[in-house]
Amino acid sequence: MFVLHSHPVFVILAKNRRMSDLQEQLAELRQRVARINSKYDAPAPACESPDSPALARPAFHYVEEWLTGSEIETEYGKHFETEKVYEHYRRHGSAEIGALIDLPHDLLDPLSSGQMPHASPEQWAFLDTETTGLAGGTGTCAFLVGVGRITREGFHVRQFFMRDYGEEASLLDALTRHLAPFRVLITYNGRAFDQPLLETRYRLNRARPPFSNLDHLDLLYGARRLWKLRFDSCRLVDLENQVLGVERHGDMPGALIPYVYFEYLRTRQAARILPVFEHNATDILTLACLTGIVPYAFQDAASASLKHGAEMAGIARWLREAGEMEQSLALFRRAIDAGLADDLLFRTMWDVAMLERRHGSMDRALETWNDLGSAKNPFRVRALEELAKHHEHAEKNYERAMEFTRAALELEESPELRKREARISRRLTRTHAHRKKA
Repeated sequence: MFVLHSHPVFVILAKNRRMSDLQEQLAELRQRVARINSKYDAPAPACESPDSPALARPAFHYVEEWLTGSEIETEYGKHFETEKVYEHYRRHGSAEIGALIDLPHDLLDPLSSGQMPHASPEQWAFLDTETTGLAGGTGTCAFLVGVGRITREGFHVRQFFMRDYGEEASLLDALTRHLAPFRVLITYNGRAFDQPLLETRYRLNRARPPFSNLDHLDLLYGARRLWKLRFDSCRLVDLENQVLGVERHGDMPGALIPYVYFEYLRTRQAARILPVFEHNATDILTLACLTGIVPYAFQDAASASLKHGAEMAGIARWLREAGEMEQSLALFRRAIDAGLADDLLFRTMWDVAMLERRHGSMDRALETWNDLGSAKNPFRVRALEELAKHHEHAEKNYERAMEFTRAALELEESPELRKREARISRRLTRTHAHRKKA
């Protein structure tokens, strides 16, 4: 059968048509590229004299065009500073910024075991750093240091920024002079990270760190005592959301901050680093607002206005560690009455029973151990063992002691329980022998 399209003449025509189409496409593509090039072609800039401001000013000064601030010159060089003010009539979530100035002068006493000086809130410095790495070490720098302070006008955050590594000495010198009027330094995880890192940088720059003149309160420890049983995380940004009700939008994740700074050093473009300034300032404001909340829970724990059972249990544990057993027991009981999640409830019941035994309230301790021993929970075996101990040693009721021991063994095998079972069995044998003789 003859197929028209397979004839050699038609094959050649088809190839020529395809070649023509390809040439037209290439010509159109060249025209589009030319239009794009012409759009971005610019005449060569006129030669400028060496005294031209555009040549005299390094590119990294570009940060000044984005932020309200100024270049600061010290005897060690230059750096950049900016200040942000949160007016007294504003709020940060549920916190009133204007209320910070009226915080008691002795507010920080309980959290510091009485080591904090009585100082007005205007003498408290709230410090946070943004660094070139999160692991610390001598190679890590604090390229941005923020210091917050409370005033009648509101809350001020002064930020010290090194636009290049050569500005570190100037930044540190300015930070020392800025911290001089304060008496108290407040941080969040600053004892483990911010202060040691800055002290290292001061020493590497052959300068004396300013922190010996400041009493340091790390709010992280108090926040953890208060909220670690209530919230899954006690990171500052998480407490900001859970406690203050603040929802950040467009925030710079902390893990990305070092990379953003390295990009700034490479490109000298400040636009990408602006969110880091906002992140730092917000962290410091949140730290100040939480300082107006956390210490109150430790001032008078027995009458503290705690609303959540988990918070009460957290403070009760702190009181127990401080040796305030009666207050701890009372707060543990309040926590149970307020309502707790099952895992925390069983742990708190165990804590209550141990404190009650210590205070001689054995009947109440036995009641709690019976409750724990009769339900599935992580403390069931331990409660049964405590019941066995009591009946063996205090009541001399070996039959009941054996019942509790074997009930515990059914749930968990252990050498201690087997040893107890054998000892009680011997005592039961002797007791039965004495009865027969009698």
